[in-house]
Parts: sequence; structure tokens; C-alpha cells
Amino acid sequence: MSKQKNLLGKGIRALLTNIEEDTNITGKKEIIIGTSSGGINFISLNNIEVNPFQPRVSFDEDSLNELADSIKIHGVIQPISVRSLGGDKYQLIAGERRLRASKLAGKIDIPAFIRTANDQESLEIALIENIQREDLNAIEIGVNYKRLIDECTLSQEKLAERVGKKRSTITNYLRLLKLPPDIQLGVKNDEISMGHAKALVNLEDVDAQLSVYKEIITKGLSVRQTENLAKILPKNKVSKTKAKEKTLPYILAKVQDHLTSHLSTKVEIKPILNGKGQIVVSYYNDGDLERLLELITN
Repeated sequence: MSKQKNLLGKGIRALLTNIEEDTNITGKKEIIIGTSSGGINFISLNNIEVNPFQPRVSFDEDSLNELADSIKIHGVIQPISVRSLGGDKYQLIAGERRLRASKLAGKIDIPAFIRTANDQESLEIALIENIQREDLNAIEIGVNYKRLIDECTLSQEKLAERVGKKRSTITNYLRLLKLPPDIQLGVKNDEISMGHAKALVNLEDVDAQLSVYKEIITKGLSVRQTENLAKILPKNKVSKTKAKEKTLPYILAKVQDHLTSHLSTKVEIKPILNGKGQIVVSYYNDGDLERLLELITN
């Protein structure tokens, strides 16, 4: 654990001091209000507001109930982290799952570290803690990395230092966010692995990505089979791609790619004359048609 902390920036490392240590709380509980200390304070649950920068939007109900049952017996082993808003009010920095479970367990207070942190530091801590969860899928990790870069003004190199990863690892996760929505959903739903997704992202053509993705789902392709297919597919599509580039203006080609990605199916734009043309949307079965109609009409 010490090695990972050394990789964090000094400011964030200071804020996270001891946050990940398992702490057994014993003795009389006291509700501390309006104090700031390096120690552990017990704060009323009613005085803590949730973190507006919380990157996690969904919490598994069964998992929360299991944690609540554990808290009823053992209490909160790992304190949450908050910052003072003045008076007796605090804002959560990290530990919303523990906070929610404590409320379910009927607790009136919770052990907490009171930190000094501004908005950006609160966001950064929340995002970094979220990334360290074990149940995140590759797309969620990529989204968190992108938020850290965009909202905390971090370069990929600085981000790699913050989370203790190689820069190439950060890049690989960010590249997955370029995949069409359907493929990203496939990663989220565990229909394909990150290995499959990495092979697909190497295909620049959206039609090719969706075509290979459907092959993975229908034929149960392994990662190695997907990589091999991704290598030979561009060779078979070179002439088709060049023909499309010759006949379709750059702007229309971009619109065509955007529609293909948004609808997660093959879309062709066919210019005619005087700004007129056709948009041809392909579907592959009745269920696919229903999905497209819902996307287009809503």
C-alpha cells in the first residue's frame, strides 16, 4: 500500500493519509461537531450531505443490504472522509457506500476523517477512490480517467502518477471510449471482455467494429480469434473504403460515421443532386428494427 501512496501527488497523498487503513473503533462514541483533526471523529449522519462530485451513480441494493448487516454487527471498520462546510455541517468526500449502508443499518453517526479539501481535490479523491473499486468495468474506468483529465486538468502522465498506473494503461482505457455505444454497452454488461474491446478499437472503420462485435456475440469468439479477425478484416475492406472516400465528401463521411456509431448499425449516406440524397439505415432482424425505431422516434 505504501508504494501506491508514494505514486500519488503530495497534496492528494496528504488528504488520503490513513484513509485506507482498517481501523477498529472501540470505546465510547462521541459526536464531534465543527472540528478538524487528524484523528477519527464520530459525526451525525444527518449532518453529512452527499458529494456532488460523486462519480458513482448506481449502488447494488443487495450489496448495500449485506454491508448494512455487517455494520449492525461490527460497525463501520473503515472511516469515511468528509470536509467541513462550517457549523455542524459536512460534505462527503469519499465513502458514500458506507454512508448509505450505515443509514440502512439504523446508525445515528459514523466514524470519519475530517479533511481540508477544495472542490477540485474533493472531485479528485472521489474519482480516485471510485477507480480503486474492484467491480468497475473497463468502460467505467475509462470514464473516470477521462473525468480526472478533463475536470482536474491532468495530463495522462500526471494521472498515471496519481493512480499508480503506467501511461500506456491509461491510454488503453481512454481509447475504449471511442467505441460505438452498443460495443461499450457490451463491455459494461460483460458480454465481451476488455481484450475483445481492445481488438475492436484497433479497427478504425465503425462498420468493421460493429461487424466483428456481432461475430463475437453470435459465434463466441475468443480474444485471440477476435485479434486475428481484426488483422485480416482491414485488408478485405481497403477497396471498399477507398471507393467510399472518393465518392463521399469529407463532411458527409463524418456524418455517416456519427450516425453509424449513434445507431450502432450500418448507415449509408447517398448524395444525389442539389443537396438532396438518401440515408439508408440497415437492420438485421425484427428486434434490431424495433431498437432502431425506438431510438429514432424518442
